[in-house]
Amino acid sequence: MVENNKKHNRNPIGKPNQTIVKRGVIDANWQKLMHLTTLMDTKSEKEEDTDKKESFKGTFRRNRKKKIIEQNNVAKNLKTLKLNNKLTELDIDAVDNVKEETRKDKKNKLTKFIAMDCEMVGIGYNGDDHMIARVSLVNKFGDCIYDKFVKPREEVVDYRTSISGVRKEDLLNGEDFIIVQKEVSEILKGRIVVGHSLKTDLSVLFLSHPKKCIRDTSKYKPFRKITKGSTPSLKRLAKEILGIDIQHGEHSSVEDARATMQLYCTVGKTWEQALSEKRGYSRKFVET
Repeated sequence: MVENNKKHNRNPIGKPNQTIVKRGVIDANWQKLMHLTTLMDTKSEKEEDTDKKESFKGTFRRNRKKKIIEQNNVAKNLKTLKLNNKLTELDIDAVDNVKEETRKDKKNKLTKFIAMDCEMVGIGYNGDDHMIARVSLVNKFGDCIYDKFVKPREEVVDYRTSISGVRKEDLLNGEDFIIVQKEVSEILKGRIVVGHSLKTDLSVLFLSHPKKCIRDTSKYKPFRKITKGSTPSLKRLAKEILGIDIQHGEHSSVEDARATMQLYCTVGKTWEQALSEKRGYSRKFVET
């Protein structure tokens, strides 16, 4: 009987059960492991948050964040109003009105390139001398930014109406020469002037302009090849290059200025590159 009791009581008195001890150690280690995993998860979440914050550093990324916030606000507002994302007819009309207003704002703005054309009348003996009668300025987009008739300072012998389109009443209701001269000089200052036979236009206005800031289509060599070296007329250049007919009967200085600007825009890149190479540097060198 004693031996059987000894067999049943394998663990001596005073010693803890080894299976319980081992299980307690495992539980403690498991808790530590779980604690470490939770710490790792929180760290990873914090890193993701910091990454998200860092992803919006810089002006471009801040703008992107602002757009995202605005889109979310719009979506929330639509949800609260219970509206669809599709624009209604009224919204489309409002957007169109805004576009039209922006187009109007962009119109009649001064650009770096200005096209000029003048109409003259005859003064002096037999009306052979020129006097300014009308000045028209056009920006790079073809918008007329300045168009005025000029009061005569001398007796007009020949109005040249069949060509210039100028009549006596136009000049009587025109602007004083000094005011026109001042206004035109202020517009052209620091800008590149495009025109056809600009020397005569500037001379009747008694103005000068830097040679490097003048683009005269009558002197551009590729255009002169059309007439085999002689000075081409604006009408012929418009017909040959642009495919448009101008100067039918009475001339319009606005129409002529637009035609010269269109002619320049067709060859603008090659013209500017040729000028830059002539001055001793290339555009690539300047850009780098």
